[in-house]
Amino acid sequence: MSNYRIGIDVGGTFTDIVALDDGRLHRRKIRSTSDDFSTAVLEGLHALLTGADAEGSDVTEVIHGTTVVTNAIIEKKGAPTGLITTAGFRDILEIGRLRTPRLYDLSWRKPPPLVARELRREADERIQADGSVFKPLDEESLMAAAEALISRGVTSIAICFINSFANPEHERRAVEVVHSAWPEIALSVSHQVLPEMREYERTSTTVINAYVQPLVDGYLRGLESGLTEMDVDAPLLVMQSNGGIMGAAQSREKPIYMVESGPAAGVMGSLHMGRRLGHDDIISFDMGGTTAKAATIQQGRADLHSEYEVGGDLHLGHHLLRGGGYMLRVPSIGIAEVGAGGGSIVWIDDGGVIQVGPESAGAQPGPACYGAGGDRPTITDAAVALGYLNPEFLVGGELPLDAGAAHRAIEDNIAAPLGIDVTDAAYGVFLVANSRMVRAVRAVTSEKGRDPSGFTMYAFGGGGPMHAVEMARQVNIGEIVVPPAPGLFSSLGLLFADVEHHYVRTLMRDVPEGLNLAESNAMLETMDTEAAAALREEGYPRERVELIWQADMRYESQQYELPVALPAGQLTAADPATLEEGFHREHDRTFGYRSEEQVQLVNLRLIARGVPEEPRMPDRLTTDPGVVTASSRRAYFGTDHSWVETPVIAREELNAETRRGPFIVEEYDATTVVPPGASARRDGWGNILITVNEREA
Repeated sequence: MSNYRIGIDVGGTFTDIVALDDGRLHRRKIRSTSDDFSTAVLEGLHALLTGADAEGSDVTEVIHGTTVVTNAIIEKKGAPTGLITTAGFRDILEIGRLRTPRLYDLSWRKPPPLVARELRREADERIQADGSVFKPLDEESLMAAAEALISRGVTSIAICFINSFANPEHERRAVEVVHSAWPEIALSVSHQVLPEMREYERTSTTVINAYVQPLVDGYLRGLESGLTEMDVDAPLLVMQSNGGIMGAAQSREKPIYMVESGPAAGVMGSLHMGRRLGHDDIISFDMGGTTAKAATIQQGRADLHSEYEVGGDLHLGHHLLRGGGYMLRVPSIGIAEVGAGGGSIVWIDDGGVIQVGPESAGAQPGPACYGAGGDRPTITDAAVALGYLNPEFLVGGELPLDAGAAHRAIEDNIAAPLGIDVTDAAYGVFLVANSRMVRAVRAVTSEKGRDPSGFTMYAFGGGGPMHAVEMARQVNIGEIVVPPAPGLFSSLGLLFADVEHHYVRTLMRDVPEGLNLAESNAMLETMDTEAAAALREEGYPRERVELIWQADMRYESQQYELPVALPAGQLTAADPATLEEGFHREHDRTFGYRSEEQVQLVNLRLIARGVPEEPRMPDRLTTDPGVVTASSRRAYFGTDHSWVETPVIAREELNAETRRGPFIVEEYDATTVVPPGASARRDGWGNILITVNEREA
């Protein structure tokens, strides 16, 4: 009997579905249904299982990565949401941290809060920073606040009282009072969502959770119902922004962990593939239909951030570029994202310069070449005009392209207004797109003091392998890996990730003198118990649980912390001094110096991971052989080479012997372009290994 593990990644343009059966890979790519993403998911899964001659009962696991949360925030399509907070803190969302991503742009405006001021109400109460009650909760003011919100159509309420991380007593009572009167209302409570200090970050994170929770709850329940109708009795798991996976039940309660679930899957796929190939330092580059994303893996570990912003017009994952979106303080892989996907619309600005994105043609109508009514040029249209894409073979021939429509869109909107021919216009689009995507690569490397030339680039997504070589040349990267099934690699990465949960508790204490071992160990034990219970529900007994303990630490005058490893889940008398010295070393490694200032412990953290009985990544991967419809076609490689009759091959035609470019590798889900001066070979796992540090005049 076959056992199929299913990975499903929903993007703005395509929904990608893969199935692994003992190393055998089955794949399906289908256009996303933006009105209801689950429609494409279920249709695509049904088609994949039918093609594999499998039944729903053969499925043992379904892992999902989705843009549902991100899209709801960006498009402002979350639930009608209200906020109840402590009297005097109604405007915390506007005040924020008073930071802006555009320091000298006087016309820039901060995005409006997800909860308008008239939907933010106050309850009379006050907890002090040490957890003591300064003013008891006035339940009449709480009821008045809730009634005012519900009368205005609010269906989801965030409750965030000041200092509730130190003492959640008032928030717990608020839940009881509100639910007793309105049991149908959705509640997100800050001590459950983020039991951590910093009032703005905690409020913003709780509000975002409330804003998307009803939507995600309905979406995941609908997806589970559809899977049940297909006789799929396997658990539904969801990728988190931190690169781990968790059960659908936890995802419905805390959807904030799902915001970057799709992009995180590709990074985790790169990490696990890198371990197989011996690559410790990797730039993960993912070009999809709507955006292009870059992230780094260093010393075999993904770059995790403790907070980030979502929903702004700029998402570059940089600690200095803040204030342009909505703050989320949850662990997340540091991903730089730009609006330069295959469907990104090309336009000319007032200065007569070609621009790419951030607006996208999406799945409907899509690029002009899709023949679905779109008439504005996109990056995909430029690729068709340059001969990189086969008009007859996108998605294995299931999505034929209209090359004439692509040429007309570029001619009418770019070439004619600029007084140039279509080829120059299309190649200009290609160069501008590359420069825009390189910006994301630099954001996670050189802008953080890292030399990109020391990394290997893993290029995937529908467009990543097509643009990777020219991008790598701009930042002096010498080697590119194009993994198997690159256009669906994020879906495949879902199947490599581990079940993982993150926990945090604030404990502001000086180190080493102020750290009380009994107090600290009680807090660590509470997190341990919560983690063990969550993983037990997901099928991981205690002996198959891995616990990683950390402490967030800082110097007394600093505002932000660095994570330092804790030796174990219980501290001994020698550990406070060890922690202090560990922080000094980490600070010196990160910032180049150590100080004599007082060291403080701010938060205790736990990463709890379920250890599978068998490796989640197979030893080998087999796929159906590729089909090539023509042995060559003309492709344009710039003024140095102009149009070249370029060989077109299947991935299987590459072997361990190096082949020099130019040539194009065509497969079901992506196209790899190896231009003049570059060379490539295929390794035993099926990866295309491209050498790019060569140039031909």
